[in-house]
Amino acid sequence: MGKKKVVITGAPGTGKTSIVNGLERKGFHCFHEIIRDMTSKAKEEGQSEEYISNPLVFVDDALQFNKDLLHGRTLHYKQSLETDVPISFFDRGIPDVLAYMEFFGQTYDQYFIQHCEGHRYDSVFIVPPWEEIYVSDNERLETFDEAEKIHHSLMKIYTQFGYAPIEVPKDAVLNRIDFILETLKNL
Repeated sequence: MGKKKVVITGAPGTGKTSIVNGLERKGFHCFHEIIRDMTSKAKEEGQSEEYISNPLVFVDDALQFNKDLLHGRTLHYKQSLETDVPISFFDRGIPDVLAYMEFFGQTYDQYFIQHCEGHRYDSVFIVPPWEEIYVSDNERLETFDEAEKIHHSLMKIYTQFGYAPIEVPKDAVLNRIDFILETLKNL
């Protein structure tokens, strides 16, 4: 059957990282999101003190920032192929980079597209925006309205690459994890 690669994606503040952390506590192999550390570092090195939803304003080279993000997620993908586990979960996948680039009005070339086409996941679960649990913080810079727009961008990009993202119901974290695991059993 091979090693399964499963993406948990969604807009900021939807609970996806809580799901990934819960999967890890249950003993599953998980690759964690890398953008939060990159955004923190970019903010520390940047000059802006005002509220800005786009972390790219804190970096000198937005394209390089996105390439670094693409390479980090591609590295996670490649590392999953070398693991001794039947399934790996990813807190965001490679296509997320393109979804965010589109959301922020950036263009991307064939280089980005080839990374998405050349590194395929087995399943994609998307966690929808949920205003009741949404909280912004020092690395989550988007408003809830922006989070909803990012959700649509994620759906569009994953669909463009031939995925059929499975929406995770709004529920307690453990119930969301159970939903994902039960769904995977039936795929």
